[in-house]
Amino acid sequence: MQMAILTVRAILFYIGMFALSVPFSLLAILLIPLPAVTRSRMVSGWAFGVIWWLKVTCNLRYTVRGREHLPAGSYVILSKHQSAWETICLQCIFPPQIWVMKKELMMIPFLGWAFWALDAIPIDRSSGREALKKLVINGKERLKRGLCVVIFPEGTRTAPDTRAKYHIGGAWLASHTQSVVVPVAHNAGRYWRKNSILKYPGVIQVVIGKPIETSGLKADAVNKLVEDWIEAEMLQL
Repeated sequence: MQMAILTVRAILFYIGMFALSVPFSLLAILLIPLPAVTRSRMVSGWAFGVIWWLKVTCNLRYTVRGREHLPAGSYVILSKHQSAWETICLQCIFPPQIWVMKKELMMIPFLGWAFWALDAIPIDRSSGREALKKLVINGKERLKRGLCVVIFPEGTRTAPDTRAKYHIGGAWLASHTQSVVVPVAHNAGRYWRKNSILKYPGVIQVVIGKPIETSGLKADAVNKLVEDWIEAEMLQL
């Protein structure tokens, strides 16, 4: 009986999310002439709507610790990746932002169009060092426009209590642009699980770490600082 209720709630959630995605994706395209920060602020209304609908349909909420650590200006956000939840909710927590993502995601109807219209940074993982060069060029340009750049260093979603290799891309961008890094830990995977439509009720915990200054640090050193902090924090969640 409980599984049936969870399934119905999840279906209602996805219906609502799709209903919100269509108009906001079209809005993102219409807003292309406006400054990037303005576009991000306006289109992030989609994320606020989805997170509110998630609370209504699935009784899934979140709390945030460490908001006082958020620096002024634009910076690189490196976050734990356990589910699709954080790709939505980070828009509700952080200032105007864009995301680094697999280029295949840009082809998703509606959402992919919105990613393109908002100047998301597509990457081809198979291109190796060339991908890092493009990431720095594109990321530097977005940061100059006042946008934070969100990257999930693990590259793919990991199940709770597991960890994957932290790829160098986010740290590479930060060190090559002398940008501050803000690490983020959370336990969304316990409630919004990978490869499952079910959403379990509860409270997702998000922790924002102290900013990491990258001046004088190489990318691998930045990457290790981020990984050590996130994984240590995950043990407490």
